[in-house]
Amino acid sequence: QKTTMLTKFESKSARVKGLAFHPVRPWICASLHNGVIQLWDYRVGTVIDRFEEHDGPVRGVDFHLHEPLIVTGGDDYKIKVWDYKLRRCLFTLLGHLDYIRTVQFHPNATQFPWILSASDDQTLRLWDFHKRSCLSVLTGHNHYVMCAAFHPSEDLIVSASLDQTVRVWDTTGLRKKHLGGPGMDGGYPGMMDANGNRGQSPAAATALNVQAELFGTNDVVVKYVLEGHDRGVNWAAFHPTLPLLASAADDRQVKLWRMSETKAWEVDTLRGHANNVSCCLFHPKQELVVSNSEDRSIRVWDVSKRVGVQTFRREGDRFWILAAHRSQNLLAAGHDSGMIVFKLERERPASASGPGDKLYYVRGRELFCHDYARATGGSSGVDVPIASLRRVGQQAQTDGIGSGPRFLSYNMHNPTEGNVLVCSEVDGGCYELITFSLTKAGGSVTDGKRGACLGPGVFLGRNRFAVLDRHKREIVVKNLNNETTKRVQAPVPNVDCLFDGGAS
Repeated sequence: QKTTMLTKFESKSARVKGLAFHPVRPWICASLHNGVIQLWDYRVGTVIDRFEEHDGPVRGVDFHLHEPLIVTGGDDYKIKVWDYKLRRCLFTLLGHLDYIRTVQFHPNATQFPWILSASDDQTLRLWDFHKRSCLSVLTGHNHYVMCAAFHPSEDLIVSASLDQTVRVWDTTGLRKKHLGGPGMDGGYPGMMDANGNRGQSPAAATALNVQAELFGTNDVVVKYVLEGHDRGVNWAAFHPTLPLLASAADDRQVKLWRMSETKAWEVDTLRGHANNVSCCLFHPKQELVVSNSEDRSIRVWDVSKRVGVQTFRREGDRFWILAAHRSQNLLAAGHDSGMIVFKLERERPASASGPGDKLYYVRGRELFCHDYARATGGSSGVDVPIASLRRVGQQAQTDGIGSGPRFLSYNMHNPTEGNVLVCSEVDGGCYELITFSLTKAGGSVTDGKRGACLGPGVFLGRNRFAVLDRHKREIVVKNLNNETTKRVQAPVPNVDCLFDGGAS
């Protein structure tokens, strides 16, 4: 279990309560407990801008997908929409009667100019930010609503509350009303506005608004109430494509739920956190759930095996929020003294150049040769599969968290056949020697020659290679039959890695 994360960026600030990645630029927006909103460039590591108008902590933040807009929600009961190009607040949406926990733009915000907010006033609200008005008040929870989120592609909303339930809401009625023409909303038939559209009379509109405020509307209906947590639920999230939900709660558990058209049910419980679980999400690319907690750890869970596969800990900082980039392999976590932007594994494959315009590299569990000499219009070359690699390590591996090979060496000293050493860091380090014909593509491949090592292996000659013994830190020289021919003490006692020094 690898426990070092690939940290891309770290910030120091007041406690981070909300995080959002920009959809395309290398930016992340952090809303802080001291009321400041910071816009960071995580590639350069600098603050691009700060927005300070909220009074008190700002817990929710989100980027618009296409327009230069940010939405924030704070403990001052206010939702603010900012234009980061104009560098100012455009307007404020008022209506919530207590702290605002999360805010989110609709994923299809060009068609639906909606904002979803969750509040300690026990309601969710849907807002039209073009009209700057409240579309719907979603009542039903009977404690603080800690989070609310749109489904990425369906007419669904999920919410989590300290009333120990997760609710899934159906917004089909509101969508139809929004897309439907005049008369769809019970409008007043005789009235026309300046453009000749029939609409509601002002009196009818006011009456409907009062009715909506008092009793809610039937535009959004509860589809499921998920009960199973023993304490308040802090977070709930949809799977990007499958009918799955994850929830995180003060009972220290992360639960997985499945939905059908008619019902939803608990699938599994992921146990391991030692304190309240603050947040959880499905990894956008891998079948993983990531959660973080006030126990100062981030945990990664394998959805199919339903076990914890990684844990990252911080010394003194409790975690509060997680965010995932929509298209890149990037995650972010906010804690008591700042935030981190990180990856779960390297995306650069293990690779090495071979003779004659060839690059050998690993993709998934396959060794490929990319032949630049066979480039045709527009392509850089042709991928030729060489061999399948066996899974390494004693434990079952999980894709997406660094179980892939880390180093690859090609034997340049052998002109008659191809020799490749593939080294992995799984279980402390191991190597696999693959030998194949250079002339017949898909000719005989001999593999199965494996052993333990530390770091990359190095070819010393036509039929010899060296690896580092990971216990004694000796240099072990082997022949191509994987038999040890020599052991050499390293020149210094604690060597971590071998490099190819070239031929004398």
